[in-house]
Amino acid sequence: MSEEKLSTFLEEGADWAKVKTTVPGVFVMKMPGTKSRAPSLSVEINPVDAGGSPTKRRGLIIRTVDEFLEFKDILGNEKVETLLEMLEDVNPDTGKSGKRSKDVIEI
Repeated sequence: MSEEKLSTFLEEGADWAKVKTTVPGVFVMKMPGTKSRAPSLSVEINPVDAGGSPTKRRGLIIRTVDEFLEFKDILGNEKVETLLEMLEDVNPDTGKSGKRSKDVIEI
C-alpha cells in the first residue's frame, strides 16, 4: 500500500473503516479523532478465514513501531504459549479449538 493511498484513506475513509493489505490478517484501520488527537491510521492484526475475512470482531490494534516491538517481545515469550496451553486445558471446550475430540477414535 503506497503512502498516497494511505493519505487518501486517512482523509476520506470513514471512522473505524478497514482496508485489507497484501499480508493476510493485517489491516489498516482509520481511528477517529478526539478533542485532543487528530484522526490517524493504525494496523490491526486479526486472523482471517479462508475467504480473507477477519475471524474476530476486533483484532490487536498497533499504532507505532515501538508498540509493535513491545507486543512482539511479549508474544514471542515462550511462557505466553505455555500459559495459553494451560488455559486451554482448564477452560471448558468451546468447540472452536483445533484439538481433536476425545470421542473420536484415531485409526
